[in-house]
Amino acid sequence: MASQIMIPAFSELTRVFARIGCLSFGGPAGQIALMHRELVEERKWIGEEQYLHALNFCHLLPGPEAQQLATWIGWRLHGVKGGLVAGLLFVIPGALVILTLSILYAYAANLSWFAALFLGMKSAVLAIVVQALIRIGGRALNTRFKQIMSVAAFVALFFFNLPFPLIVLGAGFIGIVTAKILPEYLGIKAGNAAPVATARPWGKTAQTIALWLAIWVAPMIVVLLTVGQDHVLWKIGSFFSQLAIVTFGGAYAVLAYMAQEAVQGFGWLSAGEMADGLGLAETTPGPLIMVTQFVGFLAAYRAPEPFTPLIAGLIGAGLTTWVTFAPCFLWIFTFAPWIERLENAVWLKGGLSTLTAAVVGVIANLTIWFALHLLFAQVSEQYAGAIRLYIPELDSFNPSAVLLSIMAAILIFRLKWNVIKTLAVTSLTGLALGFIG
Repeated sequence: MASQIMIPAFSELTRVFARIGCLSFGGPAGQIALMHRELVEERKWIGEEQYLHALNFCHLLPGPEAQQLATWIGWRLHGVKGGLVAGLLFVIPGALVILTLSILYAYAANLSWFAALFLGMKSAVLAIVVQALIRIGGRALNTRFKQIMSVAAFVALFFFNLPFPLIVLGAGFIGIVTAKILPEYLGIKAGNAAPVATARPWGKTAQTIALWLAIWVAPMIVVLLTVGQDHVLWKIGSFFSQLAIVTFGGAYAVLAYMAQEAVQGFGWLSAGEMADGLGLAETTPGPLIMVTQFVGFLAAYRAPEPFTPLIAGLIGAGLTTWVTFAPCFLWIFTFAPWIERLENAVWLKGGLSTLTAAVVGVIANLTIWFALHLLFAQVSEQYAGAIRLYIPELDSFNPSAVLLSIMAAILIFRLKWNVIKTLAVTSLTGLALGFIG
């Protein structure tokens, strides 16, 4: 009932979202559940239907849906200032923690005990990614057409090394066309949606887009004028700006894209370090996409001129976080007034549906890629014509990684442990095995 909805004071909204930002562990599912309990059930700031309506809307957008949902709730309650406060407080605690961990990682990465500790963490990450693959696949692949799209995306990435943006945009286009002519292939019921009578705020929308585009590109202009396009900072900013546009499907899809480009393309870090970064992001509050900050820090730290490594790393991390999350505010503040119209757009539902199916294939590619690089220290790429094959060096097989991966799988799938407990146990076990070895 509308009469039950309570509009909080701005100071109370700030306090509550600061608390949520510090407690938002567990990935998007846990974060969405936490906000539902805090804001819908306990405080009744948002109605159940409004909450679910906004959540569906956020699933339509690239980027972290939980952070965007927090931004939308803040906007709904206190306009743009409310959206800024809610969205920023959802990100800042985790960003500070993972920045600190990134610094420690950069300085301790060559220590043997540190490598043993992170072997256990990477083994847990493999089990976590497999769990995400099963969960998302079970929800998204509910028609034969979607299953075919998922397999096609996997084959395109794993065997033909096609660009991730091409796969995502292509899947979305196919979904839009399919929704128009064969909606039953996507599980969409035919029929006309009820007309929406809300106003079309074209002028306000144009102003919002112009403002947030300027905010988004501002640090890139500074980078261009100071160090130029050949510097790693420009490459970091350009790469993560592109990623912010095309990464539908959550943090694991983001990781697949980064694995393809940051590891194999730019050479900023290794496959094992990418898994380490996800492990760090899993243990901190805030969106899992904060793993991008870890990548940005290491990339700049290792090519620091004319700065010191630490200063370059801090700038790289800050730039990455800026270009990752500024678009999130752009999407919400631009499209929030249009939410009811977009929710009823069958073509948009079709595009998202097929895109999500393709993301399952993307995550499957990531899972096998991680497994190969975890279980074998040396994995080479060979080509048979246009087909790419990963060939592990059998002599580099790591039995400790197998043992730790089996342990992580038992903890997650059989004992139903949460991510934090699993990471803690496998990391400590990895450390113990390192000392024994």
